[in-house]
Amino acid sequence: MSTPEHYFTASPASPAELRPLEATLRGRRVRVLTAPGVFSGDRLDPGTRVLLETVADPPATGHLADVGCGWGPVALAMAAASPGATVWAADVNERAVDLTARNAAALGLTNVRALEAGEALRRLRAEGVELDEIWSNPPIRIGKAALHELLRSWLGLLAPGGRAQLVVAKNLGADSLHRWLAEDVGADVTRAGTSGGFRVLTVTPQGPTRPTA
Repeated sequence: MSTPEHYFTASPASPAELRPLEATLRGRRVRVLTAPGVFSGDRLDPGTRVLLETVADPPATGHLADVGCGWGPVALAMAAASPGATVWAADVNERAVDLTARNAAALGLTNVRALEAGEALRRLRAEGVELDEIWSNPPIRIGKAALHELLRSWLGLLAPGGRAQLVVAKNLGADSLHRWLAEDVGADVTRAGTSGGFRVLTVTPQGPTRPTA
């Protein structure tokens, strides 16, 4: 029996069968392409929908990030809301990165930079870029230790006063993540909204969040 393929697989083995999907992103109806082997490849994920319906528009300029972009709904919504900003869309899944780039191009969103997550982090650090805002439906199922490392890496790139908007299902540990961000990371964490079993957390780091050597 083959091992089930996860959306956080770097190179999905399933056929990359492109299929169209219509979705509404913050009131804008769009037609995009999706494929098997990526997160929520057949619909707009309910948690992502809650995030997009809860948070205010991101900053109009500067650098924004979608961490765990999947086929791109969050990055596309950020790019449309803030055409004067650069949106960094990152995912470990190469198919997800390709889909996000394709969908951004098809919608005329030229301010999206879709990259493999490790490459995105390297470029941001090399270019000295500070992020003004992060939106993410983070990959909870990668495990707590890996999730914490991922969040520390990205939160550490926020500019002073920058913030992250995270959506997490209550039954997948939203409240324990809230406590970890507040107690271990030392961030200011507030609950921006709750809907359909999901929490939207607004996270404003108060100090260094990168892993120590």
